[in-house]
Amino acid sequence: MLHVEQIAPSFSLPNQDEVEISLRDLEGKWIVLYFYPKDNTTGCTAEACAFSEALGDFEQCNAVVIGISPDSPKKHRNFIEKQNLSITLLADENKEVCSAYGVWQQKKMYGKEYMGVVRSTFLISPDGAIKAIWKNVKVSGHVVAVSEKLQELQG
Repeated sequence: MLHVEQIAPSFSLPNQDEVEISLRDLEGKWIVLYFYPKDNTTGCTAEACAFSEALGDFEQCNAVVIGISPDSPKKHRNFIEKQNLSITLLADENKEVCSAYGVWQQKKMYGKEYMGVVRSTFLISPDGAIKAIWKNVKVSGHVVAVSEKLQELQG
């Protein structure tokens, strides 16, 4: 399990345009790294739209917002176009990054057990350290909480 002050696990994943994005490419910026289960589902759409709407506020704080799910780059492109999103989405089809961040877990719904992404967000500092973690995120109010924490950390 990852914890605050630990160095964030590195990754390189394709974005919605099949351009590889690596954690090291983002050094020097704050990173809001959020993991979500699936494109074009109710909660994931609400979360992605909320992050997109707040992107300007994050950019003013020298922060990038990146969403990661097991969906393909093509599905991410469709999701971005359908919802008019302005954030970057990365495809973790092998679930390696989800596993490294501890968000690929056993879940239960309607009595069935299955493996899936536990909605989670990591706030990573410009030097690569995890500064805040939100697990089992409830979408309502989450983006505001992340923004407030980022501003608090920046003093």
